[in-house]
Amino acid sequence: MPDSLTIGELSVRSGVAPSALRYYERLGLIRADRTGGNQRRYARAELRRVAFIRISQQVGVSLDEIRAALDSLPEGRTPSPQDWAQLSASWRSRLDEKIRLLAELRDNLDGCIGCGCLSLQRCVLYNPGDALAGEGPGARLMLPRSADAPPAVTPG
Repeated sequence: MPDSLTIGELSVRSGVAPSALRYYERLGLIRADRTGGNQRRYARAELRRVAFIRISQQVGVSLDEIRAALDSLPEGRTPSPQDWAQLSASWRSRLDEKIRLLAELRDNLDGCIGCGCLSLQRCVLYNPGDALAGEGPGARLMLPRSADAPPAVTPG
């Protein structure tokens, strides 16, 4: 098994298009060495980084956040299982919050989607008169609320 992969081999093995791999490299998310003919050669360890990038994107993590996480890994050597565990631990609370929010979204939208009317009597997205605008953008009734936020307006 060779120690390095061409961009085509990395693409096939990771399931990521070569154009995306070049983009990840341009952003500093993955690294490649160059041959005398200026061809990219990726260390096998880059497969793990590409997998991390892809799964992180699938759960809505931005490329900037992914870069910050990957920058915490050591340079000059393949990250150890302990390095990955440390990165994972630093993301645990963020992922737990995302899971909580997704579960809340799923549970609260069931009734609305089930009847199709988006009932204003029960809908957690309802915001009469844009009363929650002062708290910031987005679906304020679903997002975590700050301690100094005014109480939520409930329809009814």
